[in-house]
Amino acid sequence: MVTAGAGLFRALHHGRPPEEPLVLPGPWDAASARVFAEAGFPALATPSAGVAASLGYADGATPADEMFAAVARIARAVDVPVSADVEGGYGLAPRELVERLLEAGAVGCNLEDSADGVLKDPAEHAEWLAEVRQEAGDRLFLNARIDTFVRGVDDPSAAIARAAAYVAAGADCVYPIAAPVAVLPLLRAGIQGPMNVVARPGQGPSPAELGGLGATRVTFGPGLQRHAEGAVRELARRLADRRTG
Repeated sequence: MVTAGAGLFRALHHGRPPEEPLVLPGPWDAASARVFAEAGFPALATPSAGVAASLGYADGATPADEMFAAVARIARAVDVPVSADVEGGYGLAPRELVERLLEAGAVGCNLEDSADGVLKDPAEHAEWLAEVRQEAGDRLFLNARIDTFVRGVDDPSAAIARAAAYVAAGADCVYPIAAPVAVLPLLRAGIQGPMNVVARPGQGPSPAELGGLGATRVTFGPGLQRHAEGAVRELARRLADRRTG
């Protein structure tokens, strides 16, 4: 069933008009996943930071067991494919990482190329991605996150070079997170295959506009969870004002 889901998820990334990128909301728990699925989105992609917040952890501090358990709850709650942000893989060997993703019901994953704020060697990371691909076969969609822009490397050629290495290693998609909007067409021209771009709810270009700039798929990181948290905070403030007013 997961393999079929991975195939469906992979197909969603291909043959799309530029102005119609695949939009993947990021659920942080089962309830938010149901909301997005009921709204008609064909697939979902969990954000590690949003899940961490829902579990009471800082971004990057969620224990692996709790992250996989959260992904499993989300995947069980909906009938659409769910891809999981599992950060840098939690130090797991490729086989165990793949097994745990499949056990959780995920059809894909995000994998970062930096750790503790430092970029990994691209050749070594590509070798590791190739091992993950070998273990996963076609059962998982691999989205290789490229952290150059968030680690202070602003030259787009660095991201393009890493993208080429990761695609050659078997990545289905690359994700130059935090790439400036102005360089997206340049990245698109230099990157083979699908490209993930992050959008900010209510700010900056719309998903359709990002598609026109080169995005194959659009995700939101923890933005939707933080937007929801802000709405709850405002509601709580109003309730508190009524109680004391």
